[in-house]
Amino acid sequence: MESIIPVSLPNNSYNIHIASHGLSTLGERIKELNLGKKILVVSNPEIFDYYGDIAVKSLENAGFTVNYHLIPAGENYKTLEYLAKIYDSALKFSLERNSTLLALGGGVVGDMTGFAAATWLRGINFVQVPTSLLAMVDASVGGKTGVNHPQGKNLIGAFYQPKLVLIDPTVLKTLLDREFRAGMAEVIKYGVIWDKTLFEALEDANNLDSLNNFDEMLLNDILVRSCHAKAEVVSQDEKEGGLRAILNYGHTIGHVIESLTNYETFVHGEAVAIGMVTAGNLAVKMGLWSASEAKRQDLLIEKTGLPTAIPANLDVESAIAHLQTDKKVQAGKVRFILPSSIGKVIITDQVTDDLLRTELNK
Repeated sequence: MESIIPVSLPNNSYNIHIASHGLSTLGERIKELNLGKKILVVSNPEIFDYYGDIAVKSLENAGFTVNYHLIPAGENYKTLEYLAKIYDSALKFSLERNSTLLALGGGVVGDMTGFAAATWLRGINFVQVPTSLLAMVDASVGGKTGVNHPQGKNLIGAFYQPKLVLIDPTVLKTLLDREFRAGMAEVIKYGVIWDKTLFEALEDANNLDSLNNFDEMLLNDILVRSCHAKAEVVSQDEKEGGLRAILNYGHTIGHVIESLTNYETFVHGEAVAIGMVTAGNLAVKMGLWSASEAKRQDLLIEKTGLPTAIPANLDVESAIAHLQTDKKVQAGKVRFILPSSIGKVIITDQVTDDLLRTELNK
């Protein structure tokens, strides 16, 4: 079974391929793109132990010269310091302008590899092979790349589209349940902001907190529908001039929680889940969303085993100040993405600090 989802852009269109056991075909798929012969695979040690041999052998069998660079796993390493180490490897292995950086891993690996590709020799080829659910449905699609600054997440980055995204659902079998749940936060996000049918399919599922509870058809459905949703949004707004900002639903507060807890307490999807609950509550209090639909969202998040409560020790004033570093700030006002119905959201700068304080102090 294979699904091909086009990401249609003015200058940099590409396809998302969702193919069971597709990793072993990686080399032939890249060969069809007529890229250069040198490929630097960027991964983390654990993922590379599982899947590095399959990926490298596939690439070598297709005629590519392959080297690899490993970065430690975790958001704490998504920094300029560790980005520079990718550049060092690019120099060591003499990557040229027609060479390729290939991300084999989750969102951190994809973001860093993409930014390295965007900036090395002013831009070389980039391929995404996501291995986490979160990366498959969100981080690998759309061309957002970057690293964190000590004062905020993803403040340093570039829009840079891959040549190919290859999603092999079978690699999820080695993903920890916690990381699977984190990816489900992004899937729920797509249901709230864009795809009511996806949301209702998740409601109909008995349990969402582990891959073991998904049959092949449901897993394929959430991958295809989530990627379709993101591809449709990105195709309409490649560089977040307007509509694409809706993809940040739950992320405004989520990024603050991650930053203020030093990326040590919550993984990204957990923080996004809390951010979605908070955004839903704000929408209800502002009269934008019904309490009944907000409850449906929260029950879905709870069914996935994700956290829903603001951390008890969160410094509210620091959180409000931190929001000013958000990339969506315009004219000093933070823009929030808030639901108006399941499948639809709005972008607003009318969330007051007092309303935020009330919600964050719960």
